[in-house]
Amino acid sequence: MKRVAVIMGSDSDLPVVKKAMDTLAEYGVPFEVHVFSAHRCPVETAQFARSAGENGVGVIIAAAGKAAHLAGAIAANTTLPVIGIPIKSSLDGMDALLSTVQMPSGIPVATVAIDGAANAALLAVEILALGEPELADKLARSRREGLEKVLAKNAAIEAEYNK
Repeated sequence: MKRVAVIMGSDSDLPVVKKAMDTLAEYGVPFEVHVFSAHRCPVETAQFARSAGENGVGVIIAAAGKAAHLAGAIAANTTLPVIGIPIKSSLDGMDALLSTVQMPSGIPVATVAIDGAANAALLAVEILALGEPELADKLARSRREGLEKVLAKNAAIEAEYNK
């Protein structure tokens, strides 16, 4: 199975990014983690992105706050799917969200909610599951379990309030 590369622009992003790592581990998806900055180490960031596919990476998750150019800088240097996580660090994360989502035509970055690391990991799992039937089965089971939990909560609320 291909790995997911989880990249953060700063180690201060780790508390948010940890949720992506935990989700990937929950699904048994191998991953690697790095700190690269689009602004402070652009050459190393580009080198990583250019070689990621050859090194067994299938999807890249890039988390950054403020100017949040990391996902775009990575996407500019690879044809692998890149998922951006805007990190809330200033302006309630809106600056990071807009920097991540507003990519020019031809260089797509899938973008999740501000601090949406778990969903970024789930999207990466869905992408990898296209070629991994066991992973697709795990996703389907998880969705069923989520449905069952909501229906059980609904039944409890209805029983208490719909008399």
